[in-house]
Amino acid sequence: MYSTGVCPFCQMAERLLRSKGVSAIDRIRVDLEPERRVEMMEKTGRRTVPQIYIGETHVGGYDDLAALNRAGRLDELLRAVQGARNPEASKP
Repeated sequence: MYSTGVCPFCQMAERLLRSKGVSAIDRIRVDLEPERRVEMMEKTGRRTVPQIYIGETHVGGYDDLAALNRAGRLDELLRAVQGARNPEASKP
């Protein structure tokens, strides 16, 4: 997740992900590493934070993450990424 230290939407995104059981969130602080902001803009086409990736999937910002959750698709995406990282965990 591309973020800054004083971004309320970044904090809300992190809270939502943690409420879904996500324990490892890779935070890229664009306020501390300006070159990473350039990277973020090139990868996403967006200038604002947060910019959230789940696995290799660019979700977008907090509003996009919350919309995925409301639509019931966030859990599915998280399970797919967890299954790809740990195939044994996804077996019945």
